[in-house]
Amino acid sequence: MIRRSHGRLDGHVVVVTGAARGVGALLARKLAARGANLALVGLEPDELKEVSESLAVDSDWWHADVTDHVAMAQVAAEVKERFGKVDVTVANAGVAAGGPFTDSDPVAWRRVVEVNLVGSAVTGRAFLPLLTESRGYLLQIASLAAITPAPMMTAYCASKSGAEAYAHALRAEVAHLGVRVGVGYLSWTDTDMVRGADQDEVMRELRQRLPWPSNRTYPPGPAVDRLVAGIERRSHHVYAQGWLRGMQGIRGYLPGVIGTVGGREMRRFAPRLAAGGGHRGLVGAGGEADEAARSAR
Repeated sequence: MIRRSHGRLDGHVVVVTGAARGVGALLARKLAARGANLALVGLEPDELKEVSESLAVDSDWWHADVTDHVAMAQVAAEVKERFGKVDVTVANAGVAAGGPFTDSDPVAWRRVVEVNLVGSAVTGRAFLPLLTESRGYLLQIASLAAITPAPMMTAYCASKSGAEAYAHALRAEVAHLGVRVGVGYLSWTDTDMVRGADQDEVMRELRQRLPWPSNRTYPPGPAVDRLVAGIERRSHHVYAQGWLRGMQGIRGYLPGVIGTVGGREMRRFAPRLAAGGGHRGLVGAGGEADEAARSAR
């Protein structure tokens, strides 16, 4: 358990989606350590309950699919009834799929966009009325994938770019209501999702050949500390790894660079991909949980 300290979030109610594992679970623990009360949302009831019960604050959890408008509206109503308010909402839920686009599983590809982009919008739609009441803060979790394209990650890049653009547009719409909107950017972070992607040899080797520091896997602790600090400041941009800030200044050049360098790398990997290399479905334990939940329905 993370030791509790006093901070700007004392008594605040924070909603975190995708809170069963990875960045979401650690974020919940670190927010609780800063005095926040937590409402956790996700698809894994046992894991959500475990995270909730580990927090030394008032917390509760809801089993819901962030792409379901009806379910998320019900969650928002129940969170309001349970806690009386919502001060911060973190749209963190996400899944990923890898592999060449032409060979990708169309269901998995669509699901990445549905969870990462549509699910973020559904989350915002559900909780913005409560954030308006509290003049609160919405943090949309994006990615390095929103800043730069990457081969073998078409769905993830498209979804995170879309989520970033949605949040920037929303910021202007709700500013006069006292609601602030931020975007959080993470590079490769040591989570189930990244470890799942690395199980595929082609994906792992392709990532290792990226230029430093984008080829590193970063520990989640410092990354989540930066997210917590951004939430406390209600920042417009939160960079989980400091070097990501510098990427913003050169992002206009990145598609051309990636098109050239990435094209060369894909040509090198083409024989292995033709032989069946490259993961096609959702990756990691979170992806497995999403697929299991959809199968159960």
